[in-house]
Amino acid sequence: MRLIETHAHLYSEQFRPDRAEALHRAVAAGVDTILLPNIDHTSIDAMLALEADFPTTCHAMMGLHPCSVGPTFEKELHLLEDWLARRPFVAVGECGIDLYWDKTYLPQQQEALRVQLRLAKQYDLPIVLHTRSAFSEAFELVAEAQDGTLRGVFHCFSDGVAEAERIISLGGVKMGIGGVATFKNGGLDKVLPHIALEHLVLETDCPYLAPVPYRGKRNEPAYL
Repeated sequence: MRLIETHAHLYSEQFRPDRAEALHRAVAAGVDTILLPNIDHTSIDAMLALEADFPTTCHAMMGLHPCSVGPTFEKELHLLEDWLARRPFVAVGECGIDLYWDKTYLPQQQEALRVQLRLAKQYDLPIVLHTRSAFSEAFELVAEAQDGTLRGVFHCFSDGVAEAERIISLGGVKMGIGGVATFKNGGLDKVLPHIALEHLVLETDCPYLAPVPYRGKRNEPAYL
């Protein structure tokens, strides 16, 4: 079976000791495509280097993570736009809204998401959405941007049936499912039976959110 890992931070420093080995373990497990979400200007070089080392397996996105949105977010967005104009990427992301820690930069996160939604449509690329503790805020902007051409993924989906139905109603947008589905109190065991497989994609979000029985350890694409 051919597996596509739709969200892996395999360029992370946590993989420095065994990055190539982790990739080979993934391929041995049947994962032959790994999509790499960008975080901000600090992650671009490592991400593109990994893609260059394994061009048939690793494919880079370009985006600005909401947790990297701050006072200089406009400079980050200009850099993002420059990269999108310079060379191909497989998606815009990861981007979105994250209110888990605080709401200090909510207006800036909203503006950054609007810009990246526009860029996704401009370059005819899927968008990869991060919506931790901010589903409603992010969904509102995505729905506003959906004109029939927008497509993408609500990455690390962990909300309820009602939220899943709202995503499906958008058309062209799927939900990324990873290790949380294996957590005893993750809640997805009550949600996934109500969602057709055609609306789902698989991801690890490594090195985070390792599934049972690896929970608490470093996650990797082989655990997909």
